[in-house]
Amino acid sequence: MYASVPDLLRLLAVPAFAYGAYRDIETRRVPDLLWPPLLVLGVLCLAVEGWNAVHAPDAFTFRAFALRTAVSVLLVGGLGAFFYVVPVGFGGADAKALVAISVLLPTYPTYYFDGFVLPHVPTTVRVFALTVLMNALVLGMAYPLYLLVSNAARGDIAPVMAVGKRVPVERLPVEHGSLLEDREGTRLTGGLDLDALRMYCRWRGVTLADLRDDPGLRDPGTLPAEPNDPTDGVVTASDGRARTDGGERDGRGAGDVVAGDGDPWGAAAFLDDIEGSAYGTSPASLREGLDVVTEREAVWITPGTPFFVTLCLGLIVAFTYGDLLFAALGALGLV
Repeated sequence: MYASVPDLLRLLAVPAFAYGAYRDIETRRVPDLLWPPLLVLGVLCLAVEGWNAVHAPDAFTFRAFALRTAVSVLLVGGLGAFFYVVPVGFGGADAKALVAISVLLPTYPTYYFDGFVLPHVPTTVRVFALTVLMNALVLGMAYPLYLLVSNAARGDIAPVMAVGKRVPVERLPVEHGSLLEDREGTRLTGGLDLDALRMYCRWRGVTLADLRDDPGLRDPGTLPAEPNDPTDGVVTASDGRARTDGGERDGRGAGDVVAGDGDPWGAAAFLDDIEGSAYGTSPASLREGLDVVTEREAVWITPGTPFFVTLCLGLIVAFTYGDLLFAALGALGLV
């Protein structure tokens, strides 16, 4: 394989993103330590390529390099920065990944093998970060189709079958996503976030099984006098198993918060005590969700599409096959 040094170094993005995707699948958390090394590597690669472009025999080489770098950083990186500030359906790690890609992968790499060259399908624009992003979006569009087919094969038919899956309630402590059900049935908008459900259980020092087995825990008078650390709701090895670190349920307060009788499950007391929204959870949505998961044996949840995972797949496809959208448009004779 013959390639420039910057292009060879850029291959380090593959194992880095693969590890991040693994962590995203397991915990929905991507370590922040991934980004500084990738950004530093990207700046170094840009410096080398910029130096070579400046000293190229024709001026077009530098203009093309500068234009592609500007498009990558301003468009893809700017999009990541925007979604970091305004996280509409975008996680912080997803936004940081776009910024890292925009700096590390502005220009198309080229890898020569015996008889063929990768990527197989480059674009005329040749902004590699844009190819990675478009590949991720194309691959992400296949996920609803997968859910639709798999749910139909299992006989799980519901209006939400293209965006969710039906799981036993006992599985919720180790699942990711949010409820797609309320007391009246399924709905297309997400309900209680499962991270918030784990936070609530940890705060009270109980398991979901405890809440289901003991209807008396709906009484706010059973809140612990000394609440536990709710953490951030990440799945741990102990989730779904019996816990023994709960506070005694003989107090009426949660720290300095008094839970009145009009606060079923102590939902308002929980949110007041943690001084946060727990992923946008309101007392009403927490109460609704707790009623649902304590009354039913199985519920619909939306696992969401881990964008970081599709971004990793888009990166791998970009390095090998190339641009999926450009190839599809080419097959249709549109480019």
